[in-house]
Amino acid sequence: MSGTVILFLILYYVVVLGIGYWAMQKGAGDDLEGYLLGGRKVGPMATALTLQSTSMSGYMFLGAGGLGFTQGYWALWYAAGDIGGGVLNLSVIGRRMRKLSQTMGALTSIEYLEKRYPAPSVRLFAGILTVFLLGFYVLAQLIAGGKGLALVTGIPYPLALAISIGIILVYTFMGGYLAVAYTDFFQSLIMLVGVMWILFAALSELGGLTAANMAISEIDPTLLSVWGRDLGFQGQWGVVAGALLIFSVGYMGWPHVVTRHMAMSAPATARRAGLWATIWNLFFVPAPYLVGILAIVILPGLDDPEMAIFRVAALLLPAAVTGLVMAAIMAAIMSTADSLLLQTGSIASRDLYERFINPNATEKQMVMVSRGLVLAIAIVGYVIALVEPPSVFGIVIFATSVLGSAFLPAYVCAVWWRKANTPGALSSMIVGASVSFLWEFLGLVETTQLAPMLTGVVSSTVTMIVVSLMTQKSHPVPTNILAAMHETAMIGPVSKQFLAVADVTLTNEAAVIENMRNGDIRHD
Repeated sequence: MSGTVILFLILYYVVVLGIGYWAMQKGAGDDLEGYLLGGRKVGPMATALTLQSTSMSGYMFLGAGGLGFTQGYWALWYAAGDIGGGVLNLSVIGRRMRKLSQTMGALTSIEYLEKRYPAPSVRLFAGILTVFLLGFYVLAQLIAGGKGLALVTGIPYPLALAISIGIILVYTFMGGYLAVAYTDFFQSLIMLVGVMWILFAALSELGGLTAANMAISEIDPTLLSVWGRDLGFQGQWGVVAGALLIFSVGYMGWPHVVTRHMAMSAPATARRAGLWATIWNLFFVPAPYLVGILAIVILPGLDDPEMAIFRVAALLLPAAVTGLVMAAIMAAIMSTADSLLLQTGSIASRDLYERFINPNATEKQMVMVSRGLVLAIAIVGYVIALVEPPSVFGIVIFATSVLGSAFLPAYVCAVWWRKANTPGALSSMIVGASVSFLWEFLGLVETTQLAPMLTGVVSSTVTMIVVSLMTQKSHPVPTNILAAMHETAMIGPVSKQFLAVADVTLTNEAAVIENMRNGDIRHD
């Protein structure tokens, strides 16, 4: 591999580590709110691009390209849903979640659920499920990072995997969320430039889109349809609905993505962030799928479809440009991996360790525990990725479908429906996660022609509504939460009276747990 390509990658890594050092100097890791949410001071453009780059992940350069290569224009159903996902997410829950999380003193997306639906079981179930699924998601990014770095540098896969993990760990440790947000901002710009460059090079090589489509029709005309190879998905509108939902409505239920709302500098940031997210999506989202489709002609003998974009870039671009493009691909992978590691460590430490094991832990201790768990997750992920790496596309679709099915109604109803209560939220999460998982595990997609995401979201939404309405008398929504929801609905920043009572410590929870340990199991 050319030394120019390696030089670009080294420069890219230097910039990323520099951003991490800058965040550390700003004190982003000195306290828990600074480490987990960047002190709630991330602006609109950075919010939009960290939200988008985190949700896109290495999937866009491996899974999306691979899907385009194997299924042709069918792949664009996923892109169609993804383009509007950012503005939908920010518009529906962005502003209100920012206010409600600060009003109730929540620092993680799982803690936020317990504050809104007050019961330890909500936090315990949501925390365990999220850590498990984000662990899978992290694995996909680690595999993608190792494969990409090995291809562009020529170094062995185990070493490439270790290097990519090491870089992510260093800048995540340095500055916590603030480092992640601003490295994501930088990386999203690199991603956009890189993928557009590959797309234009592929179109130029084939003489334009019309000529490319004619060449594809000679190979397999069914790849030009919206129903996939051999029209395999023809008439399966339930599967189409799942493809549209998973990256649009779906990631309103992804804990590692909705955290971006909580870290915004102000509730009003959501509106401008939605504009930036839409502009970026319009250019970026369709490009990887299209490159995969064009690779059908450019690389007819490709044995690993998930490497389509890598191979097209290496084949068509000069060394200097290839270096930039490869940096973009690594940026897509790392922008999600860092967020997933930070969120998984944060949720496991604050929502499980501090909440249920050591409620009196100091903020410094919590930051160290979070970092320790991030390291442990990275090591386990490295071993699995090294021994038996599964499909990136398969992992991402599984993890995101179950996450969206479990948490979408809980996050949306938290700010919009005053009757959404604890039994409704908990049962909704259990039913949604179970249905989505079993739908995939039992292979019901083929027999029912309904996607796991669709069945999971519908079942969890119905469960939320029915159970909440049935248990209004036995489990009414507390008056303090109703007051916080009323404040959240108002335009403007959080009022001083609510800021004065916001508490990010777990003092009350610590007292409850201590009483339970001493044999006092009364519930107020």
